Amino acid sequence: MGVDTLLIGASAIDGVPHVAGVCTSNGDELRADLVVDATGRQSRSPQWLMAIGARPPYEEQEDCGFTYYTRYFRGVQPQRVGGALTPLGSISLLTLPGDRDTWSVTIFVATGDQPLKNLRHEAQWMKAIRACPLQAHWLEGEPISPVLAMSGIADRYRRFVVDGRPVATGLVAVADAWACTNPSAGRGLTVGFLHALRLRDALRAHGDDPRALVEEFDRRTEAEITPWYEAQIAVDRARFGEMVALREGREPTPPANDLARRFGGLMSSIAASPDLFRDALEYIGTVTPLQEILERPAVIQRLAAAREALKDTPRPPIPGPTRSQLLQIAS
Repeated sequence: MGVDTLLIGASAIDGVPHVAGVCTSNGDELRADLVVDATGRQSRSPQWLMAIGARPPYEEQEDCGFTYYTRYFRGVQPQRVGGALTPLGSISLLTLPGDRDTWSVTIFVATGDQPLKNLRHEAQWMKAIRACPLQAHWLEGEPISPVLAMSGIADRYRRFVVDGRPVATGLVAVADAWACTNPSAGRGLTVGFLHALRLRDALRAHGDDPRALVEEFDRRTEAEITPWYEAQIAVDRARFGEMVALREGREPTPPANDLARRFGGLMSSIAASPDLFRDALEYIGTVTPLQEILERPAVIQRLAAAREALKDTPRPPIPGPTRSQLLQIAS
C-alpha cells in the first residue's frame, strides 16, 4: 500500500492548498494534522502537490557523476589500515564494515570512464583491489555477492517555501525526500535523523499554526541541515573534476568552488596537526557542518600554521596502481 493522492482541507493561507491527509493506493483515506513525507529518494511529493493545485517546490537535480562497483564479503572483519574512503587517482575506494561479520568493498569511478567499465567483471575488479596495498586484505573473506554495479544516482535538493511563501501547508518532507546526495560519505541516515529533530523542534514551537510550522521548519532546515548537502555537493564536484582530469592525462586544477578548495586544504593539513585532524573528524563523523568548522578562528590559525609547516613538503602518495596500470588491469 502506498500514497496515491493528497487530501485537502481548509486553507490556512489564501491561495495555498492545505494538506489534510492522504488517500492510499487501495482507496483508504487517512486524515492527519500533518503529513510527513519520509519516502526517500523516490519521493513523489512534487507530483502530489501539483495534483492538488499547489505550485511546485523549488528543485535542483543532477546525476552525481559516479558509478559504483561493489562486492560483499563475510568472515573475520578486516583490520583498517587506510581510510574508509580513499581517493586514488581516477578511482576511489570505499571499505565499509557491516552487520554479522559482513563488509563491502567498492570501487567508484567517474561515469563515462569507458575503459573502467570492465571493473564490473569479477576478475578485473579483484585484480584492481589486489593492486591497492591498503585495501587488498579486505578480499580475505567469503564473497557473498557478485560485483554489483550502481549508477544514475541523483543529487537532489528541494525547498517547499518559494519566494517566501509555502507551496502548501500540512505537508513537510524530511531526509532523502527533501534532499539526497551520492552515498559515498555514508551520512544519509545521520543527516535524516538530524532533520527529523528539527521537525520535532518546529512542531513544539508552532504545532498549532500550519503556516508558521512550515516556515519555521524551512528556516531550521536551511540554517542547520542544508549546509550538509551543500558541502557534499561541493566536495563531490571537485573530486569528479579531478577524476576527469586524470583520466584525460591533465594535471588537476584547484577547485573553483571556495568551500571545496578549503576542504582540500583542511584534509591536506591534518598530518601536520592533531587538532586539525580532530576538526576534520567533526565533519567526517557528521557532528559539525564543514562551513562552521572552517569559520572558527582557531581552525583558521591552525590551517595557516599547517600551510607554513608543509609548504616545502610534498604530500606522500597513497599506494596503488597508476592510471596506466589500472587500464591494463581493466582490459
